Amino acid sequence: MTIAIHSRKSMERLFMRGFPSHTAVISFCDPPGSGTSPPINYAGRAERVFQIVLKDIRFEELEQYGLAYEEYFTEADELAEFIFAAIRDGLDIICQCENGDSRSAGCAAALHEFFTADGVFIFADYRYSPNQMVFHKVYNALWLSGRT
Repeated sequence: MTIAIHSRKSMERLFMRGFPSHTAVISFCDPPGSGTSPPINYAGRAERVFQIVLKDIRFEELEQYGLAYEEYFTEADELAEFIFAAIRDGLDIICQCENGDSRSAGCAAALHEFFTADGVFIFADYRYSPNQMVFHKVYNALWLSGRT
């Protein structure tokens, strides 16, 4: 299983070169009206897609958005099921968000940490600033789902 991190722009370049086969995409996008582009259309490209509308915020900012930790990224358990199914089916995984450095990096770090215990290398890579809440939510959901 290969886990890759992509931004919107790098996905557009990948579309031009040819999208890899046997791939599942975890796509984080901003809420409508936030001034960013609409979600990427993966129809006919990815074998399966899990799209998550999720603000890229830090733990300290939750209150400012009227959220508690439990209310942020409530789709994490469903995402864990998607991930286990993709792996069971032998698919590679692409984690994608707008800039390819925060939400997607947090998700990819959680996958690496859970499956190969090397997620720290994403936190250590200067190109990424992994969203720690995404990391924690995905890692915990994988851990809880993997135990059942």
